Amino acid sequence: MSLLEITGLTHAFGGQPLFQNAAFALHRGEHVGVVGRNGAGKSTLLKLCTGQLVPDGGRIVWQGGIRVGCLDQYAALNPEHTMGEVLHGAFRALYALERAMTELYDRAAEGDGAALAAAARRQEELEARGFYEVDTRVEKAAAGLGLAELGLDRPVGELSGGQRAKLLLARLLLEEPDVLLLDEPTNFLDQEQAAWLADTLTGLERAFLVVSHDAAFLNRAVTAVCAVEGRRLTKYPGNYAAYQAKKECLEGERLRQYTAQQREIARTEAYIRKNRAGRNAKMARGRQKRLDRLERLAAPEGRSALPVFEFQPLPAGRTGDLEVVGLSVGYRSPVLEGLDLSVHAGQKVVLTGFNGVGKSTLLNTLAGRLPPLAGRFRFSEQAALGYFPQALAWTDGTRTPEELVTGAFPTLDRQEARRALARCGVRQEHAIQAVATLSGGEQARVKLCLLTLRPCNFLLLDEPTNHLDGAAKESLARALDRFPGTVLLVSHEVDFYRAWAQRVVEIGGKGR
Repeated sequence: MSLLEITGLTHAFGGQPLFQNAAFALHRGEHVGVVGRNGAGKSTLLKLCTGQLVPDGGRIVWQGGIRVGCLDQYAALNPEHTMGEVLHGAFRALYALERAMTELYDRAAEGDGAALAAAARRQEELEARGFYEVDTRVEKAAAGLGLAELGLDRPVGELSGGQRAKLLLARLLLEEPDVLLLDEPTNFLDQEQAAWLADTLTGLERAFLVVSHDAAFLNRAVTAVCAVEGRRLTKYPGNYAAYQAKKECLEGERLRQYTAQQREIARTEAYIRKNRAGRNAKMARGRQKRLDRLERLAAPEGRSALPVFEFQPLPAGRTGDLEVVGLSVGYRSPVLEGLDLSVHAGQKVVLTGFNGVGKSTLLNTLAGRLPPLAGRFRFSEQAALGYFPQALAWTDGTRTPEELVTGAFPTLDRQEARRALARCGVRQEHAIQAVATLSGGEQARVKLCLLTLRPCNFLLLDEPTNHLDGAAKESLARALDRFPGTVLLVSHEVDFYRAWAQRVVEIGGKGR
Protein backbone atom coordinates (compact mmCIF):
# COMPACT_ATOMS: atom_id res chain seq x y z
CA MET A 1 0.00 0.00 0.00
CA SER A 2 1.19 3.52 -0.78
CA LEU A 3 2.14 5.84 2.06
CA LEU A 4 0.27 8.60 0.22
CA GLU A 5 -2.39 8.19 -2.46
CA ILE A 6 -3.75 11.16 -4.42
CA THR A 7 -6.61 10.52 -6.84
CA GLY A 8 -8.79 12.87 -8.88
CA LEU A 9 -7.23 15.96 -7.29
CA THR A 10 -8.89 19.16 -8.47
CA HIS A 11 -8.04 22.49 -6.93
CA ALA A 12 -8.00 26.17 -7.83
CA PHE A 13 -6.29 29.00 -6.01
CA GLY A 14 -7.36 32.61 -6.39
CA GLY A 15 -9.59 31.58 -9.28
CA GLN A 16 -6.64 29.98 -11.10
CA PRO A 17 -6.96 26.20 -11.72
CA LEU A 18 -3.85 24.44 -10.42
CA PHE A 19 -4.88 20.77 -10.54
CA GLN A 20 -7.44 18.94 -12.66
CA ASN A 21 -8.04 15.24 -11.97
CA ALA A 22 -4.41 14.82 -10.86
CA ALA A 23 -3.07 11.59 -9.38
CA PHE A 24 0.10 10.65 -7.51
CA ALA A 25 1.38 7.96 -5.15
CA LEU A 26 4.28 8.04 -2.70
CA HIS A 27 5.68 4.65 -1.74
CA ARG A 28 7.77 3.58 1.22
CA GLY A 29 11.40 4.68 0.88
CA GLU A 30 10.82 6.91 -2.18
CA HIS A 31 12.84 10.12 -2.40
CA VAL A 32 10.83 12.44 -4.64
CA GLY A 33 11.64 15.95 -5.85
CA VAL A 34 8.67 18.17 -6.73
CA VAL A 35 9.42 20.49 -9.64
CA GLY A 36 7.57 22.95 -11.85
CA ARG A 37 7.53 26.57 -12.89
CA ASN A 38 6.80 29.34 -10.39
CA GLY A 39 3.08 29.39 -9.61
CA ALA A 40 2.42 25.86 -10.91
CA GLY A 41 1.18 24.72 -7.48
CA LYS A 42 4.15 22.97 -5.84
CA SER A 43 3.81 24.60 -2.41
CA THR A 44 0.03 24.31 -2.66
CA LEU A 45 0.45 20.56 -3.20
CA LEU A 46 2.36 20.22 0.08
CA LYS A 47 -0.29 22.27 1.91
CA LEU A 48 -2.99 20.01 0.49
CA CYS A 49 -1.04 16.95 1.64
CA THR A 50 -0.73 18.29 5.21
CA GLY A 51 -4.35 19.40 5.44
CA GLN A 52 -3.52 23.11 5.58
CA LEU A 53 -5.69 23.43 2.47
CA VAL A 54 -8.78 21.40 1.54
CA PRO A 55 -8.96 20.27 -2.10
CA ASP A 56 -11.90 21.31 -4.24
CA GLY A 57 -12.23 17.71 -5.39
CA GLY A 58 -10.56 14.31 -5.25
CA ARG A 59 -8.98 12.37 -2.40
CA ILE A 60 -5.67 12.66 -0.52
CA VAL A 61 -5.20 9.62 1.71
CA TRP A 62 -2.30 8.85 4.04
CA GLN A 63 -1.64 5.33 5.26
CA GLY A 64 -2.87 4.94 8.82
CA GLY A 65 -0.39 5.55 11.63
CA ILE A 66 2.09 7.45 9.46
CA ARG A 67 3.93 10.34 11.13
CA VAL A 68 4.32 13.17 8.62
CA GLY A 69 6.87 15.89 9.33
CA CYS A 70 6.61 19.21 7.50
CA LEU A 71 9.10 22.08 7.59
CA ASP A 72 7.13 25.03 8.98
CA GLN A 73 9.39 28.09 8.87
CA TYR A 74 6.83 30.05 10.91
CA ALA A 75 6.55 27.58 13.79
CA ALA A 76 6.41 29.25 17.20
CA LEU A 77 9.62 29.03 19.24
CA ASN A 78 10.32 30.36 22.71
CA PRO A 79 12.80 33.22 22.09
CA GLU A 80 14.47 32.53 25.46
CA HIS A 81 15.25 28.91 24.67
CA THR A 82 18.70 28.15 23.33
CA MET A 83 19.31 26.42 20.01
CA GLY A 84 20.55 23.37 21.91
CA GLU A 85 17.30 23.17 23.88
CA VAL A 86 15.26 23.36 20.67
CA LEU A 87 17.28 20.59 19.03
CA HIS A 88 17.16 18.34 22.08
CA GLY A 89 13.40 18.93 22.06
CA ALA A 90 13.26 16.56 19.09
CA PHE A 91 13.83 13.75 21.61
CA ARG A 92 11.09 14.67 24.10
CA ALA A 93 9.65 11.16 24.04
CA LEU A 94 13.04 9.62 24.84
CA TYR A 95 13.66 12.03 27.71
CA ALA A 96 10.22 11.15 29.11
CA LEU A 97 11.14 7.47 28.85
CA GLU A 98 14.42 8.17 30.67
CA ARG A 99 12.54 9.90 33.51
CA ALA A 100 10.21 6.92 33.81
CA MET A 101 13.22 4.58 33.92
CA THR A 102 14.87 6.66 36.65
CA GLU A 103 11.71 6.58 38.76
CA LEU A 104 11.51 2.81 38.37
CA TYR A 105 15.15 2.40 39.43
CA ASP A 106 14.42 4.57 42.49
CA ARG A 107 11.54 2.26 43.39
CA ALA A 108 13.73 -0.78 42.78
CA ALA A 109 16.28 0.64 45.22
CA GLU A 110 13.53 0.56 47.84
CA GLY A 111 12.99 -3.15 47.27
CA ASP A 112 10.41 -3.23 44.45
CA GLY A 113 11.54 -6.22 42.35
CA ALA A 114 8.96 -5.68 39.60
CA ALA A 115 10.15 -2.09 39.18
CA LEU A 116 13.71 -3.31 38.52
CA ALA A 117 12.58 -5.51 35.62
CA ALA A 118 10.43 -2.70 34.19
CA ALA A 119 13.34 -0.25 34.46
CA ALA A 120 15.63 -2.67 32.63
CA ARG A 121 13.10 -2.98 29.79
CA ARG A 122 12.96 0.80 29.43
CA GLN A 123 16.75 1.03 29.41
CA GLU A 124 16.88 -1.55 26.62
CA GLU A 125 14.35 0.50 24.67
CA LEU A 126 16.40 3.68 25.16
CA GLU A 127 19.52 1.91 23.91
CA ALA A 128 17.66 0.51 20.89
CA ARG A 129 16.32 3.97 19.98
CA GLY A 130 19.74 5.62 20.20
CA PHE A 131 19.10 7.71 23.29
CA TYR A 132 22.69 7.56 24.45
CA GLU A 133 23.87 9.03 21.12
CA VAL A 134 21.48 12.00 21.26
CA ASP A 135 24.21 14.56 21.94
CA THR A 136 26.27 13.26 19.02
CA ARG A 137 23.26 13.38 16.69
CA VAL A 138 22.44 16.94 17.73
CA GLU A 139 26.04 18.05 17.21
CA LYS A 140 26.16 16.39 13.78
CA ALA A 141 22.97 18.10 12.57
CA ALA A 142 24.08 21.46 13.97
CA ALA A 143 27.47 21.20 12.28
CA GLY A 144 26.00 20.09 8.96
CA LEU A 145 23.62 23.04 8.74
CA GLY A 146 26.08 25.64 9.99
CA LEU A 147 24.49 26.14 13.41
CA ALA A 148 27.45 24.94 15.46
CA GLU A 149 29.50 28.03 14.54
CA LEU A 150 26.83 30.19 16.19
CA GLY A 151 27.04 28.29 19.48
CA LEU A 152 24.19 26.06 20.62
CA ASP A 153 23.83 28.20 23.74
CA ARG A 154 22.63 31.14 21.62
CA PRO A 155 19.01 32.16 22.40
CA VAL A 156 16.46 31.72 19.61
CA GLY A 157 15.50 35.38 19.93
CA GLU A 158 18.92 36.42 18.59
CA LEU A 159 18.67 34.39 15.38
CA SER A 160 18.10 35.79 11.90
CA GLY A 161 15.28 34.44 9.76
CA GLY A 162 17.66 32.16 7.86
CA GLN A 163 19.26 30.82 11.04
CA ARG A 164 15.82 30.15 12.51
CA ALA A 165 14.78 28.25 9.37
CA LYS A 166 17.91 26.10 9.61
CA LEU A 167 17.22 25.40 13.29
CA LEU A 168 13.71 24.18 12.46
CA LEU A 169 15.07 22.03 9.63
CA ALA A 170 17.66 20.46 11.94
CA ARG A 171 15.00 19.70 14.56
CA LEU A 172 12.74 18.14 11.93
CA LEU A 173 15.54 15.87 10.71
CA LEU A 174 16.30 14.80 14.30
CA GLU A 175 12.61 14.00 14.92
CA GLU A 176 12.77 11.33 12.19
CA PRO A 177 9.13 11.28 11.03
CA ASP A 178 8.00 8.48 8.69
CA VAL A 179 7.64 10.95 5.80
CA LEU A 180 9.34 14.32 5.32
CA LEU A 181 7.71 17.17 3.38
CA LEU A 182 10.20 19.95 2.60
CA ASP A 183 9.48 23.19 0.74
CA GLU A 184 12.63 24.83 -0.68
CA PRO A 185 14.88 23.68 2.20
CA THR A 186 18.10 24.94 0.55
CA ASN A 187 16.99 28.59 0.35
CA PHE A 188 19.00 29.53 3.43
CA LEU A 189 21.86 27.08 2.96
CA ASP A 190 25.26 27.62 1.41
CA GLN A 191 26.73 25.04 -0.98
CA GLU A 192 28.38 22.90 1.69
CA GLN A 193 25.24 22.86 3.83
CA ALA A 194 23.04 22.01 0.84
CA ALA A 195 25.40 19.15 -0.04
CA TRP A 196 25.26 17.90 3.57
CA LEU A 197 21.46 18.00 3.50
CA ALA A 198 21.35 16.14 0.17
CA ASP A 199 23.66 13.42 1.50
CA THR A 200 21.63 13.16 4.71
CA LEU A 201 18.37 12.79 2.79
CA THR A 202 19.95 10.26 0.41
CA GLY A 203 20.87 8.09 3.38
CA LEU A 204 17.32 7.99 4.74
CA GLU A 205 15.31 4.79 4.53
CA ARG A 206 12.17 6.89 5.00
CA ALA A 207 10.28 8.61 2.18
CA PHE A 208 10.28 12.32 1.46
CA LEU A 209 8.83 14.92 -0.88
CA VAL A 210 11.00 17.99 -1.46
CA VAL A 211 10.08 21.08 -3.48
CA SER A 212 13.20 22.66 -4.95
CA HIS A 213 14.54 24.65 -7.89
CA ASP A 214 18.12 23.65 -7.02
CA ALA A 215 19.16 21.25 -9.80
CA ALA A 216 22.44 20.22 -8.13
CA PHE A 217 20.63 19.43 -4.88
CA LEU A 218 17.91 17.43 -6.66
CA ASN A 219 20.43 15.46 -8.70
CA ARG A 220 22.15 14.49 -5.48
CA ALA A 221 19.13 13.82 -3.26
CA VAL A 222 16.19 12.32 -5.17
CA THR A 223 15.41 9.03 -6.88
CA ALA A 224 12.23 10.23 -8.60
CA VAL A 225 10.71 13.51 -9.77
CA CYS A 226 7.08 14.62 -9.53
CA ALA A 227 6.50 17.27 -12.18
CA VAL A 228 3.65 19.72 -11.57
CA GLU A 229 2.70 20.58 -15.13
CA GLY A 230 -0.46 20.95 -17.18
CA ARG A 231 -2.57 20.74 -13.98
CA ARG A 232 -1.40 17.15 -13.55
CA LEU A 233 1.19 15.34 -11.42
CA THR A 234 3.58 13.21 -13.47
CA LYS A 235 6.18 11.00 -11.83
CA TYR A 236 9.49 10.28 -13.55
CA PRO A 237 12.07 7.76 -12.25
CA GLY A 238 15.61 8.96 -11.62
CA ASN A 239 17.14 12.26 -10.56
CA TYR A 240 16.51 15.73 -11.99
CA ALA A 241 18.88 15.27 -14.94
CA ALA A 242 17.10 12.05 -15.90
CA TYR A 243 13.75 13.84 -15.65
CA GLN A 244 14.93 16.65 -17.92
CA ALA A 245 16.17 14.18 -20.54
CA LYS A 246 12.98 12.11 -20.39
CA LYS A 247 10.74 15.16 -20.52
CA GLU A 248 12.57 16.55 -23.53
CA CYS A 249 12.20 13.21 -25.30
CA LEU A 250 8.48 12.94 -24.46
CA GLU A 251 7.78 16.52 -25.49
CA GLY A 252 9.50 15.90 -28.81
CA GLU A 253 7.44 12.75 -29.41
CA ARG A 254 4.17 14.50 -28.46
CA LEU A 255 4.99 17.33 -30.84
CA ARG A 256 5.76 14.87 -33.66
CA GLN A 257 2.50 12.97 -33.09
CA TYR A 258 0.45 16.14 -32.86
CA THR A 259 2.07 17.63 -35.98
CA ALA A 260 1.48 14.41 -37.95
CA GLN A 261 -2.17 14.27 -36.90
CA GLN A 262 -2.73 17.94 -37.74
CA ARG A 263 -1.16 17.38 -41.16
CA GLU A 264 -3.46 14.40 -41.81
CA ILE A 265 -6.52 16.34 -40.61
CA ALA A 266 -5.64 19.20 -42.94
CA ARG A 267 -5.29 16.80 -45.90
CA THR A 268 -8.61 15.12 -45.08
CA GLU A 269 -10.46 18.42 -44.69
CA ALA A 270 -9.03 19.62 -48.02
CA TYR A 271 -10.27 16.42 -49.71
CA ILE A 272 -13.74 16.84 -48.15
CA ARG A 273 -14.02 20.46 -49.30
CA LYS A 274 -12.95 19.53 -52.82
CA ASN A 275 -15.26 16.53 -53.15
CA ARG A 276 -18.32 17.61 -51.16
CA ALA A 277 -20.30 17.45 -54.39
CA GLY A 278 -19.78 15.28 -57.45
CA ARG A 279 -19.01 11.63 -57.98
CA ASN A 280 -16.69 11.40 -54.93
CA ALA A 281 -19.26 12.93 -52.52
CA LYS A 282 -20.03 9.58 -50.87
CA MET A 283 -16.34 8.99 -50.18
CA ALA A 284 -16.03 12.55 -48.82
CA ARG A 285 -18.96 11.94 -46.42
CA GLY A 286 -17.26 8.75 -45.21
CA ARG A 287 -14.06 10.61 -44.52
CA GLN A 288 -16.03 13.30 -42.67
CA LYS A 289 -17.54 10.64 -40.40
CA ARG A 290 -14.10 9.20 -39.68
CA LEU A 291 -12.84 12.70 -38.96
CA ASP A 292 -15.76 13.34 -36.59
CA ARG A 293 -14.92 10.14 -34.68
CA LEU A 294 -11.20 10.89 -34.52
CA GLU A 295 -9.81 11.39 -31.01
CA ARG A 296 -7.79 14.54 -31.49
CA LEU A 297 -4.52 14.99 -29.67
CA ALA A 298 -4.24 18.06 -27.48
CA ALA A 299 -1.77 20.65 -28.65
CA PRO A 300 1.49 20.36 -26.69
CA GLU A 301 1.74 23.04 -24.06
CA GLY A 302 3.95 25.86 -25.22
CA ARG A 303 6.75 26.96 -22.95
CA SER A 304 5.67 29.64 -20.52
CA ALA A 305 6.74 33.07 -21.65
CA LEU A 306 10.22 33.59 -20.28
CA PRO A 307 10.56 36.53 -17.92
CA VAL A 308 12.60 39.43 -19.22
CA PHE A 309 14.29 41.48 -16.51
CA GLU A 310 15.85 44.73 -17.70
CA PHE A 311 17.23 47.21 -15.18
CA GLN A 312 17.04 50.86 -16.14
CA PRO A 313 20.51 52.42 -15.85
CA LEU A 314 21.21 56.05 -15.14
CA PRO A 315 23.49 58.02 -17.50
CA ALA A 316 27.07 56.82 -17.52
CA GLY A 317 29.64 58.34 -15.21
CA ARG A 318 31.52 57.60 -12.04
CA THR A 319 28.37 57.32 -9.98
CA GLY A 320 28.52 53.98 -8.25
CA ASP A 321 31.41 53.89 -5.77
CA LEU A 322 31.13 52.47 -2.25
CA GLU A 323 33.72 52.76 0.52
CA VAL A 324 33.29 50.75 3.76
CA VAL A 325 35.70 51.35 6.66
CA GLY A 326 35.71 49.42 9.97
CA LEU A 327 31.99 48.75 9.69
CA SER A 328 30.19 46.72 12.36
CA VAL A 329 26.57 45.76 11.77
CA GLY A 330 23.89 44.00 13.76
CA TYR A 331 20.79 44.61 15.81
CA ARG A 332 21.52 44.58 19.53
CA SER A 333 25.07 43.29 19.12
CA PRO A 334 27.42 43.00 16.12
CA VAL A 335 27.13 39.97 13.85
CA LEU A 336 29.77 41.36 11.49
CA GLU A 337 32.62 43.52 12.79
CA GLY A 338 35.41 45.65 11.38
CA LEU A 339 34.57 45.23 7.69
CA ASP A 340 36.69 47.10 5.15
CA LEU A 341 35.47 46.99 1.56
CA SER A 342 35.83 49.06 -1.61
CA VAL A 343 33.52 48.68 -4.58
CA HIS A 344 34.23 50.79 -7.66
CA ALA A 345 31.77 52.05 -10.25
CA GLY A 346 30.68 49.35 -12.67
CA GLN A 347 32.08 46.47 -10.61
CA LYS A 348 29.99 43.37 -10.03
CA VAL A 349 30.88 41.98 -6.62
CA VAL A 350 29.53 38.89 -4.86
CA LEU A 351 29.62 38.52 -1.08
CA THR A 352 29.91 34.97 0.24
CA GLY A 353 30.39 33.46 3.68
CA PHE A 354 28.66 30.99 5.95
CA ASN A 355 25.02 31.60 6.80
CA GLY A 356 24.58 33.86 9.81
CA VAL A 357 27.84 35.75 9.29
CA GLY A 358 25.90 38.97 8.66
CA LYS A 359 25.67 39.33 4.87
CA SER A 360 21.96 40.19 4.88
CA THR A 361 22.42 42.51 7.85
CA LEU A 362 25.22 44.26 5.95
CA LEU A 363 23.05 44.89 2.88
CA ASN A 364 20.20 46.01 5.12
CA THR A 365 22.59 48.54 6.67
CA LEU A 366 23.97 49.73 3.32
CA ALA A 367 20.40 50.19 2.07
CA GLY A 368 19.67 52.50 5.00
CA ARG A 369 17.23 50.14 6.71
CA LEU A 370 19.46 49.60 9.74
CA PRO A 371 21.94 51.97 11.45
CA PRO A 372 25.58 50.82 11.70
CA LEU A 373 26.88 49.90 15.15
CA ALA A 374 30.41 51.17 14.44
CA GLY A 375 32.58 52.32 11.56
CA ARG A 376 31.29 54.04 8.46
CA PHE A 377 30.36 53.60 4.82
CA ARG A 378 29.91 56.09 2.01
CA PHE A 379 28.38 55.91 -1.44
CA SER A 380 29.36 58.43 -4.09
CA GLU A 381 27.03 61.43 -4.11
CA GLN A 382 25.42 60.44 -7.41
CA ALA A 383 24.72 56.84 -6.39
CA ALA A 384 21.09 55.78 -6.85
CA LEU A 385 20.39 52.50 -5.07
CA GLY A 386 18.13 49.64 -6.04
CA TYR A 387 17.61 47.15 -3.20
CA PHE A 388 16.21 43.60 -3.26
CA PRO A 389 15.85 42.27 0.32
CA GLN A 390 15.89 38.56 1.02
CA ALA A 391 12.64 38.54 2.99
CA LEU A 392 9.44 38.54 0.94
CA ALA A 393 7.69 40.99 3.24
CA TRP A 394 4.97 43.47 2.24
CA THR A 395 3.62 46.48 4.11
CA ASP A 396 0.14 45.43 2.99
CA GLY A 397 -0.10 41.89 1.65
CA THR A 398 -3.70 42.40 0.54
CA ARG A 399 -2.67 44.76 -2.26
CA THR A 400 -2.35 43.30 -5.74
CA PRO A 401 0.85 43.45 -7.82
CA GLU A 402 -0.95 45.84 -10.17
CA GLU A 403 -1.77 48.15 -7.24
CA LEU A 404 1.79 47.95 -5.94
CA VAL A 405 3.21 49.00 -9.32
CA THR A 406 0.74 51.84 -9.93
CA GLY A 407 1.16 52.99 -6.31
CA ALA A 408 4.95 53.14 -6.63
CA PHE A 409 4.83 54.64 -10.15
CA PRO A 410 1.71 56.84 -10.44
CA THR A 411 2.49 57.79 -14.04
CA LEU A 412 1.77 54.20 -15.12
CA ASP A 413 -1.82 53.20 -15.84
CA ARG A 414 -3.20 49.74 -15.10
CA GLN A 415 -2.44 48.34 -18.55
CA GLU A 416 1.15 49.58 -18.42
CA ALA A 417 1.54 48.08 -14.95
CA ARG A 418 0.27 44.72 -16.18
CA ARG A 419 2.60 44.78 -19.16
CA ALA A 420 5.57 45.51 -16.87
CA LEU A 421 4.56 42.64 -14.60
CA ALA A 422 4.05 40.32 -17.58
CA ARG A 423 7.58 41.07 -18.81
CA CYS A 424 8.84 39.82 -15.45
CA GLY A 425 6.78 36.63 -15.72
CA VAL A 426 3.79 37.65 -13.57
CA ARG A 427 0.71 36.34 -15.34
CA GLN A 428 -2.35 38.53 -15.78
CA GLU A 429 -4.53 36.56 -13.37
CA HIS A 430 -1.85 36.87 -10.66
CA ALA A 431 -1.46 40.61 -11.23
CA ILE A 432 -4.91 41.15 -9.68
CA GLN A 433 -4.55 38.78 -6.70
CA ALA A 434 -3.45 39.77 -3.20
CA VAL A 435 0.34 39.64 -3.38
CA ALA A 436 0.70 37.69 -0.11
CA THR A 437 -1.35 34.82 -1.60
CA LEU A 438 1.12 34.30 -4.46
CA SER A 439 3.89 31.72 -4.42
CA GLY A 440 7.37 32.73 -3.30
CA GLY A 441 8.60 32.74 -6.89
CA GLU A 442 5.77 35.00 -8.04
CA GLN A 443 6.33 37.41 -5.15
CA ALA A 444 10.03 37.57 -6.03
CA ARG A 445 9.11 38.45 -9.62
CA VAL A 446 6.86 41.27 -8.37
CA LYS A 447 9.73 42.69 -6.30
CA LEU A 448 12.07 42.42 -9.27
CA CYS A 449 9.50 44.15 -11.48
CA LEU A 450 9.35 47.08 -9.04
CA LEU A 451 13.14 47.18 -9.04
CA THR A 452 13.40 47.24 -12.85
CA LEU A 453 11.04 50.20 -13.12
CA ARG A 454 13.18 52.54 -11.02
CA PRO A 455 16.37 53.86 -12.71
CA CYS A 456 19.47 53.16 -10.62
CA ASN A 457 23.22 52.76 -10.92
CA PHE A 458 23.96 50.59 -7.86
CA LEU A 459 22.09 47.35 -7.17
CA LEU A 460 22.09 45.71 -3.73
CA LEU A 461 20.69 42.19 -4.15
CA ASP A 462 20.22 39.79 -1.24
CA GLU A 463 19.71 36.19 -2.43
CA PRO A 464 17.39 37.23 -5.30
CA THR A 465 17.26 33.69 -6.73
CA ASN A 466 15.96 31.95 -3.60
CA HIS A 467 12.44 31.45 -4.94
CA LEU A 468 13.03 31.67 -8.70
CA ASP A 469 12.77 28.80 -11.16
CA GLY A 470 15.51 28.03 -13.67
CA ALA A 471 14.16 30.22 -16.48
CA ALA A 472 13.84 33.25 -14.20
CA LYS A 473 17.36 32.74 -12.84
CA GLU A 474 18.80 32.65 -16.35
CA SER A 475 16.94 35.83 -17.31
CA LEU A 476 18.09 37.63 -14.16
CA ALA A 477 21.71 36.58 -14.74
CA ARG A 478 21.56 37.97 -18.29
CA ALA A 479 20.07 41.24 -17.02
CA LEU A 480 22.82 41.68 -14.43
CA ASP A 481 25.47 40.86 -17.02
CA ARG A 482 24.08 43.63 -19.27
CA PHE A 483 23.58 46.17 -16.47
CA PRO A 484 26.26 48.89 -16.83
CA GLY A 485 26.05 49.99 -13.19
CA THR A 486 27.48 48.52 -9.99
CA VAL A 487 26.20 45.29 -8.41
CA LEU A 488 26.74 44.05 -4.86
CA LEU A 489 25.18 40.60 -4.59
CA VAL A 490 24.74 38.13 -1.75
CA SER A 491 24.25 34.65 -3.18
CA HIS A 492 25.04 31.02 -2.41
CA GLU A 493 24.45 29.91 -6.02
CA VAL A 494 27.79 29.85 -7.79
CA ASP A 495 26.18 28.74 -11.06
CA PHE A 496 24.05 31.90 -11.02
CA TYR A 497 26.90 34.41 -10.85
CA ARG A 498 29.92 32.52 -12.19
CA ALA A 499 29.62 33.88 -15.76
CA TRP A 500 29.22 37.57 -14.96
CA ALA A 501 30.61 38.38 -11.50
CA GLN A 502 34.00 40.12 -11.57
CA ARG A 503 34.95 39.67 -7.93
CA VAL A 504 33.96 37.38 -5.07
CA VAL A 505 34.57 38.52 -1.49
CA GLU A 506 34.26 36.06 1.37
CA ILE A 507 33.43 37.73 4.65
CA GLY A 508 33.58 36.41 8.20
CA GLY A 509 32.37 37.52 11.60
CA LYS A 510 35.29 39.91 12.03
CA GLY A 511 35.09 41.26 8.50
CA ARG A 512 37.60 40.93 5.65
